[in-house]
Amino acid sequence: MALSASYWAADRSQPVLGLTVGDALRDAAAEAPDTTALVEGAVDPAARRRWSYAGLLEASERAACALMGRFTPGDRVAVWANNIPEWVILELAAGLAGITIVTVNPALRPQELAYVLGQSQADGIFLVPAYRASPMAEMVQQVRGALPALREAVSFEDWEAFCAEAAADRTLPAVSPDAPAQIQYTSGTTGFPKGAVLHHRGIVNNARLYTARLGLGRGNVYLSGMPLFHTAGCVMSVLGAVATRGTLILPPYFDPGLMLELIAAERPQTLLGVPTMLIGMLDHPGFAATDLSSIRQLLTGGAVVPPALVSRVEAAFGAPLSIVFAQTEASPVITQTSPQDSAEDRAHTLGRPLPQTEVKITDPASGQTVAPGKIGELCTRGYHVMTGYFRDPDKTAAAIDADGWLHTGDLASMDERGYCQISGRLKDMIIRGGENIYPREIEQVLFEHPAVADVAVVGVPDATWGEQVAAFVRPAPGHRPDPGELFAYCREHLAPHKTPRYWTVVEEFPLTPSGKVQKFVLRERFLAQGPDVAIRAESPDTAIAAPPAS
Repeated sequence: MALSASYWAADRSQPVLGLTVGDALRDAAAEAPDTTALVEGAVDPAARRRWSYAGLLEASERAACALMGRFTPGDRVAVWANNIPEWVILELAAGLAGITIVTVNPALRPQELAYVLGQSQADGIFLVPAYRASPMAEMVQQVRGALPALREAVSFEDWEAFCAEAAADRTLPAVSPDAPAQIQYTSGTTGFPKGAVLHHRGIVNNARLYTARLGLGRGNVYLSGMPLFHTAGCVMSVLGAVATRGTLILPPYFDPGLMLELIAAERPQTLLGVPTMLIGMLDHPGFAATDLSSIRQLLTGGAVVPPALVSRVEAAFGAPLSIVFAQTEASPVITQTSPQDSAEDRAHTLGRPLPQTEVKITDPASGQTVAPGKIGELCTRGYHVMTGYFRDPDKTAAAIDADGWLHTGDLASMDERGYCQISGRLKDMIIRGGENIYPREIEQVLFEHPAVADVAVVGVPDATWGEQVAAFVRPAPGHRPDPGELFAYCREHLAPHKTPRYWTVVEEFPLTPSGKVQKFVLRERFLAQGPDVAIRAESPDTAIAAPPAS
């Protein structure tokens, strides 16, 4: 039945289960005790530790009892490390003990770390002493004096000694599915992060429902390059594997060569990664020689996925690529394409909402639901919506309205079938002379040009038009993009007012840890350098050469 408005009623055909993270692990261990649950994807194959579900439950319950010796249910414990198996065990142990984990990006500097630990009122922190030349233990000591709530700091080097503290007679508490499981600090594409409080029911069921949409069977083997401090790591990867009684191969960090070696050695069926990761693997010199025959499906999202990239990935891997539209505040997946969708829908849409997920597209000015095909703000409601932003009622009220709708801040459209397309962030929308311009449309056009490896489009101030369009281009290998040529190319495919007037060549983009381009950083760089540093192109004949900025 064709939709008459951009509204998708929640599909109730699959239930929302009243489960906690601990319940999900216990159920998996009861049903598949001998199945391999977790593989440490170490660089050295001989160092790859493995856990069965029975072993993972035993390790997690032991760690949960140790946690109960130092913390009480409801306390908040930060995790500051790269992708190590102990991170996963701590996540599961905290779920069993009713303790909320605060996920922390290992790239943070002291001031950023102090903000997250202070704003979350973390009672403790587990950390690796150092990572990629970052002296993390030293930084904790540096900021700890200003954090009176931070009672405990435990190094993962002392993990075994910590777990040995577990009292044999300790009883783990009953945990409510509505209790907070995580505080996830948003990526910060538009500024300072906020702590989204995610409950057990939301993350456990989201993992169940997204894996069902992907068609994953019992015992599926996953390889994920996603960081554990992000929902794509600790929810989609970890809890997705638990939901299917599957195996998660966990590399310590993303490296395209290591990912390819793990595909050949461990034979995963499902590959998870943001577009930048997939591009890195495709461009790696070892890609052509890698046996990819085990891969049955790929999953991506978290950033713009141009149709040309979808086609390239599917042709190279010989498997369908599914795209998720996700947001931390939504536990995280809202819509998703299916491997059974047509090639056109897989490349050009974000699929339909997951079961039990209500979605509408509204006019940002009036709040009214728009007609199919019209662009507006995507809003969602259901089991998956966060509790709120930790200790921030004003921002919570701005994000979740009185009727329970989460306003994502993303511009999207919905067709008559319920399939959604993203148009960019509401804050990224460019208004030039009263015309609304959506950067994603321009980026998709430029991504098709052979000289362009990647592109980001932003709005910059203009005295005449209010805003003007600026494009930041990363060259394809062996190419030097010419602004006049790119300008002419855009004019062939876009209306004149959408064609970028400023062009900057960059070697790399500022990225969030989850692979999203930080457009506010690009805009700030442009404003700091001034338009004269960029290449201005009013027409192919008047392109002015200037030094590229990186």
